[in-house]
Amino acid sequence: MKKDLHPNAREVLFTDSSAGVSFLTLSTINTKETAEYEGKEYPSVKVEISSASHPFYTGTQKVLDTEGRIDRFKKRYAKLTKN
Repeated sequence: MKKDLHPNAREVLFTDSSAGVSFLTLSTINTKETAEYEGKEYPSVKVEISSASHPFYTGTQKVLDTEGRIDRFKKRYAKLTKN
């Protein structure tokens, strides 16, 4: 097996700055910052958005049909099925 072929994976703490939630996972990202998590020191990365704060995953996403896209699709499809 070739040496130094794959990057070194290690445990890294990702902190969501908007939700204040931290996730510990394996990553190859290089960072100089460190943070303490559950009594142990880990390399740390701050992220702006994660599954804890993203509207899709939190269920706060709003779908707006402002232009009547569904109605326009139905009209177009109805024209095709009449033939």
